[in-house]
Amino acid sequence: MARNLTQLDVHIPPELIGLTHQLVTPKQYEQLCRKYGDVRLELTSTGELIIMLPTGLESGPRNSNLTRQLDLWAENDGSGLCFDSSTIFALPNGARRMPDAAWVKREKWDTLTKEQKQRFGPLCPDFVVELSSRTDRLSQLRNKMVEYIVNGACLGWLINPFSRQVYVYRPGEEGVILENPETISGDPPLSGFELNLTKIWSVE
Repeated sequence: MARNLTQLDVHIPPELIGLTHQLVTPKQYEQLCRKYGDVRLELTSTGELIIMLPTGLESGPRNSNLTRQLDLWAENDGSGLCFDSSTIFALPNGARRMPDAAWVKREKWDTLTKEQKQRFGPLCPDFVVELSSRTDRLSQLRNKMVEYIVNGACLGWLINPFSRQVYVYRPGEEGVILENPETISGDPPLSGFELNLTKIWSVE
């Protein structure tokens, strides 16, 4: 968030910082993403522009391992597609979100036109993962997980490697917190997918 920018050695264009105090339309957001392609941006359903702060080195291997495991399963399973943290999804409520990893059922993907696939996908992933970093606020990530579920996700995981906890979200259910699990199953809707968390808990 903009209020934390002074805590990190990063350069954010002043124009972007100023826009975090104004309402931004989806069209303006898309223009900003094109203009500032090296800055990760999200947009809330109410038009608030969010600057995604860079993460430390320890988050890179964790996110890479997470996406690699999901992608390998998705390729072998064939029932959907895996997306990495650079993908922007246009949720039904108007928000523009970039989960750290996501998966979309193939039948949902196939309903999109070629043009839609080339832009910010107008859909909510069926499965989303957010991986907490030291620059994140856990409360904000938990709100995002609820937003994913409300907008159509069937399963969501919020992984906090610092406390070794996984928050599990499903439609119509209370969130569940798993303490220091070694693995976690994606059943359902990701039949057969099991995430090995040992490499995510420990980065050396």
